[in-house]
Amino acid sequence: MSSPISYFGIRHHGPGSARSVLRALEALQPDCVLLEGPAGSEPLLAFVDAAGMQPPVALLSHCPDEPELAVFHPYAVFSPEWQALQWAVRAGVPVHFIDVPAGVTLAWMQAERAAREAGTADEAAGEATDEAAVAGTGAPLDDAPAAASPCPPENVSSPVRPDPLDWLAEAAGYGDGEAWWNHMAEERSDSEGLFEAIAQAMTELRDNAQLTSALDPAREAVREAHMRQSIRAHAKQGRERIAVVCGAWHVPALADQTASATATATATADQALLKGLAKLKTHSTWIPWTYRHLSMASGYGAGVAAPGWYEHIWRQGEAGGDDRAVGWFARVARVLRAHELDCSSAHLIEAARLADTLAALRQRPQPGLAEFDEAILTVICHGNPAPMRLIHDTLRIGDVLGGVPGQVPTVPLQRDLEAEQKRLRLKPEALARTLDLDLRKDIDLQRSHLLHRLHLLGIEWGQLARTGHAARGTFHEIWELAWNPHYAIDLIVASRHGHTLARAATACALETARAAGTLEALTALIDRVLLANLPDAVTAVTAELEARAATDADPLALLGALPALANVYRYGNVRNTDAGLIGHLFDSMVERACIGLPLAVTGLDDEAAAAVRATLLAGDRAIALRQGATQTAAWQRALHLVAHTDSAAALLRGLCTRLLLDAGALAREETQRQLTLNLSQGAEPLAAAHWLDGFLNRNAAVLLHGDVVWPLLDEWLTQLSDAHFVQILPLVRRSFAEFAAAERRDLAQKARQPAHRATAPAATPEWDETRALRALPLLRELLAPEMPAVAPPSPAAMP
Repeated sequence: MSSPISYFGIRHHGPGSARSVLRALEALQPDCVLLEGPAGSEPLLAFVDAAGMQPPVALLSHCPDEPELAVFHPYAVFSPEWQALQWAVRAGVPVHFIDVPAGVTLAWMQAERAAREAGTADEAAGEATDEAAVAGTGAPLDDAPAAASPCPPENVSSPVRPDPLDWLAEAAGYGDGEAWWNHMAEERSDSEGLFEAIAQAMTELRDNAQLTSALDPAREAVREAHMRQSIRAHAKQGRERIAVVCGAWHVPALADQTASATATATATADQALLKGLAKLKTHSTWIPWTYRHLSMASGYGAGVAAPGWYEHIWRQGEAGGDDRAVGWFARVARVLRAHELDCSSAHLIEAARLADTLAALRQRPQPGLAEFDEAILTVICHGNPAPMRLIHDTLRIGDVLGGVPGQVPTVPLQRDLEAEQKRLRLKPEALARTLDLDLRKDIDLQRSHLLHRLHLLGIEWGQLARTGHAARGTFHEIWELAWNPHYAIDLIVASRHGHTLARAATACALETARAAGTLEALTALIDRVLLANLPDAVTAVTAELEARAATDADPLALLGALPALANVYRYGNVRNTDAGLIGHLFDSMVERACIGLPLAVTGLDDEAAAAVRATLLAGDRAIALRQGATQTAAWQRALHLVAHTDSAAALLRGLCTRLLLDAGALAREETQRQLTLNLSQGAEPLAAAHWLDGFLNRNAAVLLHGDVVWPLLDEWLTQLSDAHFVQILPLVRRSFAEFAAAERRDLAQKARQPAHRATAPAATPEWDETRALRALPLLRELLAPEMPAVAPPSPAAMP
């Protein structure tokens, strides 16, 4: 170009655009490179070529006063801006960002949030603005949605389209603008005349296409005015060859080539537009990013459909070849074979032939991702979409997580987390993986502490499994780990609590304790701080709980708070925690709950009784975990009172009777007397059905293996009148419906047996204590190393 300023319109995160920009820079040898990006972030560009900087990465800018206000500008290795940055840094050429500063974008976000909270912002526009601003996103050709273009001439009738490239795609016979741009710009191997053609195409689109806009057009005008003013400022410095790399949509506006109804932008007009812009104070840094968050599926407006595929194209070009089919099919084969799916060499050969044929039929010089996908689905997957989902997640999207050098500025809390991750060998990864921790090992115990501390801070890097043989059952914890780049913002927000994980988690726990509205929430918090190994937090939260419990007169609230406290006794030995820290509190809460329980359960309706049922069951399990004779005796006395109190709900009286029976605290004769009393002909049928529902407690064992309940229940049902039977039938059916299918089948078989048939007594097994002792050494090694050693029998005593 004859002008000292050269404009290179690109698609953000496009490998073809990146390759073309590099060739153009090598040919032009500019003395200044200007990039569309947040002005004022130039000090961070010194890290672009530093050791340890591994894309994908993102420029994170946040407001220190409101850390939740943040904006990201991500870059991959195949992003044109990233390649231009590296070229300029390595060549020693000055490089600058020319878009509005991040502080302006954050001020826009703050204004949008305030408008939404006030109820004056349009809901749909507000949501679109949030998604685009937080991700620093927009249309594929720009990092923000394009402004509404002038309407087409009156004699032209055309639909409104969200993507300007759809117009060109339709004219060229493509399904959408994404496929057209990929073929014309990103998947091509040459770049001759590319930028001139892009500038011309964008000029035509801005002049004649009617488009929708997700952002306020006024903001787009401000952004373009700021970029023009920045370009003018650098041109006045005497630069002879300025290279401007920006979104293709902006090229006509920046180069002043727009031939539409809008007037030519002047420096005076741009200065007036930029005057008085609100701007927040910002801090910026580099953070790792992932391909998953670079994809469109993540909500990133400038995202690409297949970042993994784009990286493959880029790597093929770097290697000096363009035979992308061989490398892609080889990667597909590795993925499928790693998951034990059939993929032979013959499959790959036939799939490659089909992809070439499809490209020829579509008059394309070589197959692209669409042809590869169709060939793989047809030949290798035999039309089954399930393996294609695996290929999509592993190859098309990818599980790449970038990295940044240690010297990149960040908050101390982030540094502490990185040090802990390195010390405990817990590398953050984008791909989800399972971590099985054996809490008897010191390093696994410390890993558990780290993950639980992060949970207290609201950073859920790991999700604790709630099912399976080791879901917080014994000395194992199973976690699902997957790192999310947005945790960087969470760490910045959490840094107000402290500069280390231990201090921040402790302070956050104290803040949560003060805001807790119920005893149950406080006891759950104690469990969490114990799991995180935060002694100071345990002491403080326990004191808060003790103060609250002393003034809370609701026995049911006290019972509901016990389960979380009971976990302390379950995990105390394994986690090296002192269960005595809250033992006295647990015991005092049990005592007060037992005293007030009989009065608390009187006069309840059916709905309230059903809710109290769950509380009683949870409290019973918690007291059983405590394994204290005094507490158990007090609890059983309270259950006795409820079971014999006529004013208590029938459901709860039946439940208390069953709990006493299961605990061995109710004699057979007393159980039979209660059954006879509550299921007699004189009892109201509906109340009898509720009592039976509580007594059965969704467990058929008392019917299957006991000789007391079954005949009484059978007699009660057979003596009911037809009207009473119809009345209580739904409740009885609901009780039996809670049993497992196998239990219902066994009950049906028992009901078919003659009434006089007695159950055969079970044979008493012979017990050989000497042989049993032989298994103890192995059991001790596998299950409980802390068990006291028992001397095995002498060989002479063994049979």
